[in-house]
Amino acid sequence: MRHTTNNMLSKLFALAFCALTSGLISSCAPDAPADAPFRTANVYPDYRGVTIPRTIAPLNFMVTDQGVDALCVRLKMGADSLCDAWTSHKAIFDEDEWHSLIDHGSTSCSTISVELFYRMAGSFYRDTFSISVSTDDFDPYVTYRLIEPGYEVWNAIQIEERDMTSFDTRLLADNSTLGRKCMNCHIHGQQGQTTLFHLRGQGGGTMLARGGSLGKVKLQGSRGAGAVYGDISSTGRYGVFSTNVIIPALHSEGSRRLEVFDTESDLCMADFDSCQMILSPVVARPDVFETFPCLSPDETKVYFCAAPAMPVPDSINSLRYSILSIGFDGHRWGESVDTLWRTDVGGGSASFPKVSPDGRFLLFACSHSGTFPIWRRETDLRMIDLSTGREVDVSPLNSNLSETWHSWSSNGRWVVFASKRVDGQYGRVFVAHISAHGRASRPFVIPQADPESDVICLKSYNIPDVSPRPAPFSMRDVERVAAQENVAIFAPR
Repeated sequence: MRHTTNNMLSKLFALAFCALTSGLISSCAPDAPADAPFRTANVYPDYRGVTIPRTIAPLNFMVTDQGVDALCVRLKMGADSLCDAWTSHKAIFDEDEWHSLIDHGSTSCSTISVELFYRMAGSFYRDTFSISVSTDDFDPYVTYRLIEPGYEVWNAIQIEERDMTSFDTRLLADNSTLGRKCMNCHIHGQQGQTTLFHLRGQGGGTMLARGGSLGKVKLQGSRGAGAVYGDISSTGRYGVFSTNVIIPALHSEGSRRLEVFDTESDLCMADFDSCQMILSPVVARPDVFETFPCLSPDETKVYFCAAPAMPVPDSINSLRYSILSIGFDGHRWGESVDTLWRTDVGGGSASFPKVSPDGRFLLFACSHSGTFPIWRRETDLRMIDLSTGREVDVSPLNSNLSETWHSWSSNGRWVVFASKRVDGQYGRVFVAHISAHGRASRPFVIPQADPESDVICLKSYNIPDVSPRPAPFSMRDVERVAAQENVAIFAPR
């Protein structure tokens, strides 16, 4: 049931604000003149000029300028309007009223006009901005890992699912009930019917939800290493993975904190129908680090990152990954690889490639070097048009801090990704619209019931993955399956 944190007094003040006259806003509310001087307010989250889906939860925000003690906001979309009451410094909208405004207004208008009056140090000011509303469908569910940002310890990890049409969340897994095991690399298929995550340590395995049931399986590559980073095919039949021997190390450079590198990494394919692993020496070369694979929507090609194997960590600043591709026919890997993006031409090191559901674009992260860009401030998102092989400008997605771990919506019109742009330390989940021609809009952080809760949260939102439907399992299901001793071992084909 939708609810609001506004009290009844605030509701009355909101009604008074909507009856705005040419003189004063309301005799009951602070005496703010309608012709108050214009002054741009500092707001968080900053929703100025963003493009949002019509089903998104209310964009609650706050004015962060020091000394603001009164705020009132009016939203207008076409002939409809919505008012928030006079509050201290936060604009918090009723969920039902917000959705009514967006649903009705979007039929004839695609822009929300935002007008706010605020009192700062005894003086009143006025500010305005606009928000675009897209009619492109939006996958409402995003799953992410909540983890302390240092990554040196992992004894407190949760996997949470958020319904982005509201503020509802539910825990899918909590390692406090799973023997404090590490949980990582959760993945949804783009239709959300197959999903998995890895549970590490004794008695662990890959928790695989498929066909309405949850089970524990063991996925291993050519050299016996377990599956790590991966992707699920559009039909949910195949999963492609890298098998990485990962070494974390604290960094002496304060802006990075942590360096993570592979001493070995290969690729493997899981056939979930036959419970087999499809292996190939072409993607398991000892002289090459292969990692971060993803499948094309038609399941005929695998894209991945690769770099010449070299001693690490001594050579970490020289280790740069290109983007390669290899064929797949449903039974076996291709015999040769092609290079899509060369590090010596494109500059930097590629990671996390993801193909749009229509097969048109490949979005990836790019940092100076290495294979762990989360703590590298220079990490940006970049995109290739696969029909031409040329890069597409997606600079609106980026900031001066790291952007990583992105996921496409099932229709390819939205991307969800993690960014540290808020404070440089904690990852937050951002959403951006991508047009059919690859034009990126300005991203926005997913809204919260209380906008301040996002700022004071002491956990990073890590590895956001978007889905059109909720995960087909609960935390109780995970606990039950994790406690079972039996695990289905996928045999090599």
